[in-house]
Amino acid sequence: MSFMKIESAIETIDLTKKYGKLTAVDKLNLQIDFGEVFGLLGPNGAGKTTAISLLCTMINPTLGSAKVNGFDIVKQPADVRQSIGIVFQDPSIDTRLTGRENLKLHACLYSVPSTMTDKRISEVLDLVGLQDRADSLMKTYSGGMRRRLELARGLLHNPKILFLDEPTLGLDPQTREHIWTYIQELARSSNITIILTTHYMEEAEKLCDRVAIIDYGKIKVIDTQSRLKSALEGDVISIVTDKPAELAGRLIEMGISVEKDPVKDILRLTVKDAEKLVPKLIEIASDISAEVSSVSIHHPTLNDVFLKYTGRDIRDDEAESVARVFMRSMNRSR
Repeated sequence: MSFMKIESAIETIDLTKKYGKLTAVDKLNLQIDFGEVFGLLGPNGAGKTTAISLLCTMINPTLGSAKVNGFDIVKQPADVRQSIGIVFQDPSIDTRLTGRENLKLHACLYSVPSTMTDKRISEVLDLVGLQDRADSLMKTYSGGMRRRLELARGLLHNPKILFLDEPTLGLDPQTREHIWTYIQELARSSNITIILTTHYMEEAEKLCDRVAIIDYGKIKVIDTQSRLKSALEGDVISIVTDKPAELAGRLIEMGISVEKDPVKDILRLTVKDAEKLVPKLIEIASDISAEVSSVSIHHPTLNDVFLKYTGRDIRDDEAESVARVFMRSMNRSR
């Protein structure tokens, strides 16, 4: 018997999801390698969570196709689900059970052999540092502990691909750093593919090998972080002024490309020799009687890349969860 070699962990071809006249995901084309940590970045409503919901077979596409671990998401949904683990953004564990009982329930649902269940539960509890709290009721867990148990649950059945949907949303900075550490260690110690949706740029910079920026359902760009940042060709100058439109107009007349924050009075310029240009900028501002509150220079970040391709900062608001996308789809299909 011959076996076909699976080239990619995930491959999509023109994957599209429409809700009436709204196109939530528009001709998504992705190829994600095994062992890769891949970030899907975008603000609330960008389409990233809908894309994950499609890949997890929670909703069906309107057009296009996708394979996850070599299985078609429409024709072979059971095989896809057996291949993946998922950590939902919204809490999805039973607080009336202990940590160990939650994991045993998950083992039954995913048909983990009974002879291996206890050993596997012990392994994932060790991985996330919860062995000493395994027999405590979930209602006694902190938010960070619950997140770690959800991570353990997603790994229990040895999935090939792990989906993390906004894994640190709502957590305090210290707990968020701890979760990042667990994810980094997981990526180093196994060949598991991790797909991360986030609207935290710092999270993506810490964890991802490659990133895709998605906005209004479309992929704007896909590449490694270093290539995306280097493509900006220079450092970024941020200027806070009381006359952003007037100053931007003067700079554009001089042939300098300027990006204006639509909400704040901030101008951003990506230029070479940034330090040399700052005195000239102050002089121009003075000529038009514009008050400059601050000027800063920094190396390009993912947020600067996002600005380049979308024209705005990523919105730091509540992200839509996979579960909500699924329920919306169910309601509209009735």
